[in-house]
Amino acid sequence: MVEEVIEITNCEGCGVKLQTVDTAKLGFIPEQALTRVPIICQRCFRIKHYNEVSSVALHQDDFLQILGHIGGTQSLVVHIVDIFDFEGSLIGSLPRFIGTNPLMLVVNKVDLLPKVSNLNKIVNWIQRQLKEQGLKPVEIVMVSAKKNIGFERFMQTLDKHRAGKDIYVVGATNVGKSTLINRLIRDYSDLEAELTTSQYPGTTLDIVKIPLDDGKFIIDTPGIVYKHRLSELVAKKDIQALLPSEAIKPMVFQLNEQQSLFFGALARFDFVRGERQSFTCYVSSAIKIHRTKLEKADELYAEHRGVMLKPPTLADIELLPPLAKHPIHIKKGSNIDVLISGLGWIKINSLAGAELEVHVPKGVKLSIRESLI
Repeated sequence: MVEEVIEITNCEGCGVKLQTVDTAKLGFIPEQALTRVPIICQRCFRIKHYNEVSSVALHQDDFLQILGHIGGTQSLVVHIVDIFDFEGSLIGSLPRFIGTNPLMLVVNKVDLLPKVSNLNKIVNWIQRQLKEQGLKPVEIVMVSAKKNIGFERFMQTLDKHRAGKDIYVVGATNVGKSTLINRLIRDYSDLEAELTTSQYPGTTLDIVKIPLDDGKFIIDTPGIVYKHRLSELVAKKDIQALLPSEAIKPMVFQLNEQQSLFFGALARFDFVRGERQSFTCYVSSAIKIHRTKLEKADELYAEHRGVMLKPPTLADIELLPPLAKHPIHIKKGSNIDVLISGLGWIKINSLAGAELEVHVPKGVKLSIRESLI
């Protein structure tokens, strides 16, 4: 009986189709709430009654459909990215979707950077990366949703560029989007007003329009799921191990050629050829790094993955695609990072150059970039 009702019932707050199965997916409503009036999903219920929006996710094709409508609006687009996985969380295709609307880039999780980091240099680095991507934000704001850092400037910058427009908030999953939207709701929204249904012709878009005091809206788009991020591939219990909970403490390894580093069973870094040199690893402290000889690496992985080499555990190892090898040539005098999306990065400051091979689950994004730190 309940399933039959859900098939023909949409949320009266946001228009999404209701379902009672998965709390992490759009449209979730507890079965006992189906008799309430109005019938609204748990996400809308939490906004209306607790001034909170919960995080939900949408796959890339569906998310791009939502982005396709932004260009025809008069809005300020707020793109939230994760400094710990900058390339992996950046929506590089954004310029072709948003038209002439101003773009504000909010870089979250700055509390995870090592305490000695110079934020001005980090901003300059971000500007160079954005230029390569063709992104031209009107402003870059550095914040920590978790530590409440940078929110005053965030709100001032928002006021400066909003100019009476709606606010579209976009970002990948696990970048802290919900926390920032909750702050916007507290500061801007008149929650005495009802949440509104957002439907475009022919389709129901899975967004929530949160009314503002001036008659405009915060438009919360679901987090885009990027399967190239390792954090999207592991079991839920391992996500917390991947995502640092405090400032990263860099770990330096002096390696001779023909030595390897394992990052749990998630990735492997081989120093194939070159003079002895240091490699600095920026990953969560919950990821244990194991050094071994390259000649023993295959055997070690086969025998100890999921046990000594974890996360993931042996029970969850099959959730990951097989490791794929990526050869990398490092030129003399290079100062670069090798980023493994969702895991972290290895800094290489090589005077003599090096030949590397990095093994990551097939499909996970691997980036070579100018060193962040």
